[in-house]
Amino acid sequence: MAAPCSLSRSVVSPAGRHTASVIFLHGSGDSGPGIRSWIKDILKKDLAFTHIKVIFPTAPARPYTPMQGAVSNVWFDRYKISRDCPEHLDSVDSMCHILSDLIREEVASGVPESRLLLGGFSMGGAMAMHLAYRYHRDVAGVFALSSFLNENSVVYKAVEGAQKGLPELFQCHGRADQLVSHQWGEATLALLQHLGVRSTFHTFPHLYHELSLLELEQLQSWILHKLPEEAA
Repeated sequence: MAAPCSLSRSVVSPAGRHTASVIFLHGSGDSGPGIRSWIKDILKKDLAFTHIKVIFPTAPARPYTPMQGAVSNVWFDRYKISRDCPEHLDSVDSMCHILSDLIREEVASGVPESRLLLGGFSMGGAMAMHLAYRYHRDVAGVFALSSFLNENSVVYKAVEGAQKGLPELFQCHGRADQLVSHQWGEATLALLQHLGVRSTFHTFPHLYHELSLLELEQLQSWILHKLPEEAA
């Protein structure tokens, strides 16, 4: 049996028989309970399903370079918030291994990787793309909300020439986002599509670096499309 993952988490349990799971990663400085509460405030209810468990893990606290080394709950470090710099691969890779433990935990509980979705908001979406396209290509799909990959990301190198199907990508981005440029999201989409990733990109004209009701409703529909309820 898989060893328990060390990450704390907030969980929305399915109302019925558990046959699929979603791992939803928060943005920098947030927490699992924090993004769950944010989503609940927007939807006026939890992101909940009859058959799908939704897991909101919390990133460990670490010094974060864009905050002058102040300690924050972040999935990985960055040299700066920009597309045109190297990735901090040591921190990215170590977190991929920790999150892989969480995936193995779900598999050990009876949920195959093909019934798992990985995704997140901002930094969480980037983390999910690293996790899925480099280590867990059997998952049902990936979602990235207000997210981007660096222009020299190892994710692009990993999917180039992939010999098997790659998880579908669902992206959303606000055109008014002043922290993570809409153009960065579009550039990520274009590079991944060129390398064979099936993807959809939803633009929200007046949305800043935030979540919206329409975006979450579209995400709910996509989750149900990728993880339909199974016959008993």
